[in-house]
Amino acid sequence: MGTKEAAHPLEGKKAPAFALESESGDKVRLSALQGNLVVLYFYPKDNTPGCTMEAKEFRDAAAAFAQAGAVVLGVSPDSVASHCTFTEKHGLNFTLLSDPDHVAAEKYGVWVEKNMYGRKYMGIQRATFLIGKTGRVCRVWPKVKPKGHAREVLDAIAAVQND
Repeated sequence: MGTKEAAHPLEGKKAPAFALESESGDKVRLSALQGNLVVLYFYPKDNTPGCTMEAKEFRDAAAAFAQAGAVVLGVSPDSVASHCTFTEKHGLNFTLLSDPDHVAAEKYGVWVEKNMYGRKYMGIQRATFLIGKTGRVCRVWPKVKPKGHAREVLDAIAAVQND
């Protein structure tokens, strides 16, 4: 018996629609991105160590994602103002989306109960969704470890180029 994890419930299905405000103040709708590969990554909080590492890796690989025809979108519950500060501080070159009411996070199943030092609270589970050109979820990375993740996503894009 293999130890491969069961497929994520959204894998192979149409990606849930969303319309969220970006750090530039624009509304970004998933439907407007159809025809592109979309890397939708959810992260807990701007300017925290793991989230900063992950964002910098996506920033550093931006040219490779663009060459592969992929749009990178980072989503957290942080405010637009927080995203502006985070973007400027780290020279981020992709779009961050604000999901303060965790509507998109709930649709993607990443708004979960967390436990830190015995205290339970609700928050974002770090996860990435690769959405194909037809709007279907091609690949899901649940419970992402930030280090090396952008490279892992880039490697997977080659396998779904025509989806």
